[in-house]
This record gives sequence, C-alpha cells and structure tokens, in this order.
Amino acid sequence: MNNYKINTSYAKALLLLARDIDKLDRVADDMRLVGSVMAENHELAVVFANPVIKQDKKQAIVRDLFAEHVYEATMVFLLFVVRKNRSVYLRGISDSFLQMYRDEKGIVLSDLVTHQPIDDNARRLVTEMVAAYTGKTVELHDRTDPKMLGSFKLEFDGKMYDARIRTKIKRMRVEFAKNEYESKL
Repeated sequence: MNNYKINTSYAKALLLLARDIDKLDRVADDMRLVGSVMAENHELAVVFANPVIKQDKKQAIVRDLFAEHVYEATMVFLLFVVRKNRSVYLRGISDSFLQMYRDEKGIVLSDLVTHQPIDDNARRLVTEMVAAYTGKTVELHDRTDPKMLGSFKLEFDGKMYDARIRTKIKRMRVEFAKNEYESKL
C-alpha cells in the first residue's frame, strides 16, 4: 500500500469519527498540533520509522506528547495508528485529514511569502481578496523570506501570483532576448 492510500484511508476514518461525535473542529485543531510536532521533530520521525523500537515505547511517546493536549477520541486514534505500525505516517495522516477538513468546510489554504513581516491590515486585505476570488473562507499562512527581493508571492487553490522583483527581472530578460528591434536606417 502506498503512502497516499495509507494517509487518506486513516484520515478519512478519523474524519468520519470526528463527524459522528460532532467534534470535527476540535479534532482538526488536534491534527494541526500533531502535524506541527511531527514536522518540527526529525528525531521523532526517525524513532517512529525505526522497526526495532517496540510499539509500547512508541505508544508511551505518543501519550507523553499528546495526552494532555488532544481530545480523547484523537488520542485513541493516535494510539490505534501506532498499534497498527503506521506511526511513521502520522504527519501524512495529519496533512490528509486537514485537507479533507478544509474541503468539507469550504476553506482554502493560502500561503503568502514576503520580504518583511506584514501588519494585520495587510493580512486582512489579502484574506479578503482571496476570499472574493475563490468564494471560500481563507486560512492564510504568511511567512517571510529575507532572500526575496521585495514584493510578495501568494499561492492558493493551486494558483500562484508572483509579484517578486526577481520574477519581473527574469521576464524582462526574456523579452530583451527576443530582440525584436528593427532598424529604421
């Protein structure tokens, strides 16, 4: 079974469970936490991928990390995933669940990259523009990239608006390379 099928199968099962117990938003918050912990801790991913480490140790790690922070149904699900020897897929399951959650709730994930941090007013304006374009609620993630030469890059719903100066310079180089100048002499 490939990673995509494993991730989506478990994510769908958790989505159905969360919907049945009417805790979809709470479980989504829990899966955001799980995903961020898994993304930030490479050592944890190595431990979960190691077949030599016993299941009970992995379950103890999951309990220590999440028991006080997640809803009880989410905890039962996480322990189930570990028991089925799928703990290495926790990040992928989390990402798949959150994508299914966004699809169900009509939320579009939007990523804004700027050279400098933006203020709340700019964040609100970008959110409103993306919402007007997509007709969906916007979950905006903004970050800075000091290497970026001014302006911004915005990605959402499989689309990208690239207003970076570097991109504009590249376009100008392509246009100048065509050399469509005709001498009038």
